[in-house]
Amino acid sequence: MERGLMWLPLLGAFIWLARAGSNEYQKIEAYKRWAVGFDRCKYDIYAVMGLKDREISWGKPTKTEPKDLQTFSLDRVKQIQLVVDNNSIDLASLPTSGKKINLQFQFADADDINIPFTEVPMAAEWNNFLKNALEPSQIDRV
Repeated sequence: MERGLMWLPLLGAFIWLARAGSNEYQKIEAYKRWAVGFDRCKYDIYAVMGLKDREISWGKPTKTEPKDLQTFSLDRVKQIQLVVDNNSIDLASLPTSGKKINLQFQFADADDINIPFTEVPMAAEWNNFLKNALEPSQIDRV
């Protein structure tokens, strides 16, 4: 009887891991259904993002479909920058990690939009790709 009670916490941990894995799998499947219509897209635990033509849509992943979806045009973007731990980052010297990683889109006529990322290299790749997608005359030189 005592041995059975000793194994009970381990059984609970396995059940919790199985449930967490199932939830994450459902989020990924919902993302796959949502991402079908985009030219390029990304998924991580903080946000999903898709680019179609010059429109960016992004939101928070859930088990059914992304929620809090927002869409904006790259034509309205004044500047894009990588922000790690509230500091603008030079792409020549990327940090290896950070607690808060965002791709910040600045607009002349609206508030900034910060799209969260889990990894600095993925955010830097998207930053480079989107800056190349913008016309050179639209990007402010820093």
